[in-house]
Amino acid sequence: MTDSAALSGYKCGYIAIIGRPNVGKSTLMNALIGAKVSITSRKAQTTRHRITGIQTVEDAQFVYVDTPGFQTRHSNALNKTLNKTVTNTLTAADLILFVIEAGAFGQADQQVLDLVPENVPCILVINKADHIKDKAVLMPFAQQVVAKHAFAAVVPVSAKLNFQLDSLQGEIKRYLPENPPIFGEDDITDRSEKFMAAEIVREKVFRFVGDELPYTSTVLIEKFEQEGNLRRVFAAILVERDTHKSMLIGQKGARLKEISTQARLDMERLFGGPVYLEIWVKVKSGWADNEAGLRAYGYE
Repeated sequence: MTDSAALSGYKCGYIAIIGRPNVGKSTLMNALIGAKVSITSRKAQTTRHRITGIQTVEDAQFVYVDTPGFQTRHSNALNKTLNKTVTNTLTAADLILFVIEAGAFGQADQQVLDLVPENVPCILVINKADHIKDKAVLMPFAQQVVAKHAFAAVVPVSAKLNFQLDSLQGEIKRYLPENPPIFGEDDITDRSEKFMAAEIVREKVFRFVGDELPYTSTVLIEKFEQEGNLRRVFAAILVERDTHKSMLIGQKGARLKEISTQARLDMERLFGGPVYLEIWVKVKSGWADNEAGLRAYGYE
C-alpha cells in the first residue's frame, strides 16, 4: 500500500449495491473497479452470491458488494436464501447504491427501497440512462423517485458505456468513512480463483442456454490446480434432468465446446495466465431441495 494510506484522511468502506433483478448491478460493479468479478447475463437473477469487488486509489479504497436481486415473486428456499443475503449486506454497509433502470420504477423497486436502513447514506443510481432518448424526461422521473427516500445523492449513469461513473465514484468517496485500507492495493476481489472459475462457467451456461435452463443448475469445481502460471480447472455443471444435460451439450458437443472456450478465455483474462479447462455435465437430482443443500453448494 502507498505511503498515503497511512496518513489521516484515507477513506475506506463497504458499499452495498442493491436493486431488483436485472437492473445492471453486476455490470455497474465491474465497470467501477475496472475488472470482471461479478458475472452478468440477460437472464435475471444471475448473481446468486454476495460478490466483493475492490478498487484502490491513492487516498481511498472502495469495497463494493454486489448482491443478488431481491426476489418478490417466488417464495422458495433459493429465493429466501438470496433475500437473506441482501438484507444481511445492508446492515454491514457504510454506504448503499440503490440501482434502478432509467424510466422504470415499479413495485419491485419499492420493495427493495423499503429495505434501506434510515441511518445508512444511500445514493440513487439511475442506470441505463443512455436508453432514454429524450433526456428531458430524466429529471421529472428522478424527482418522483427522490420523493420516496432521503437520498444522499442522485447520479444518472450508463454502466455499460462508462457514462458518469467518475461522478458516481466522487459521490461515493464523499460518504466513505475515514479508515485504513482493508485489502491489498492489487486485490480486486475477496473471492478465491476457484470460486471465480465456477462463476465464469455459470455465466457462460446462462448466456448460451438462457431461459431454457432452470436457476437450480449450478457449477461445481471438482479440481483446481496451479503449476507455475498454468491453471488446470475441472468443472461439473450440475443439472436436474437428462433433457437439461442434452441441452447443454448440444449437437455433437458443439454448445458445450463453445461454453468451455468462452469460459477459458475469460479465466485467462482474469487470472493473467493460461488455463486448461475441462467441463462435464452431470445430472444430480434433489441437490437443491433444502437450505442445507444450498449452503453445501456455496449459497451464502
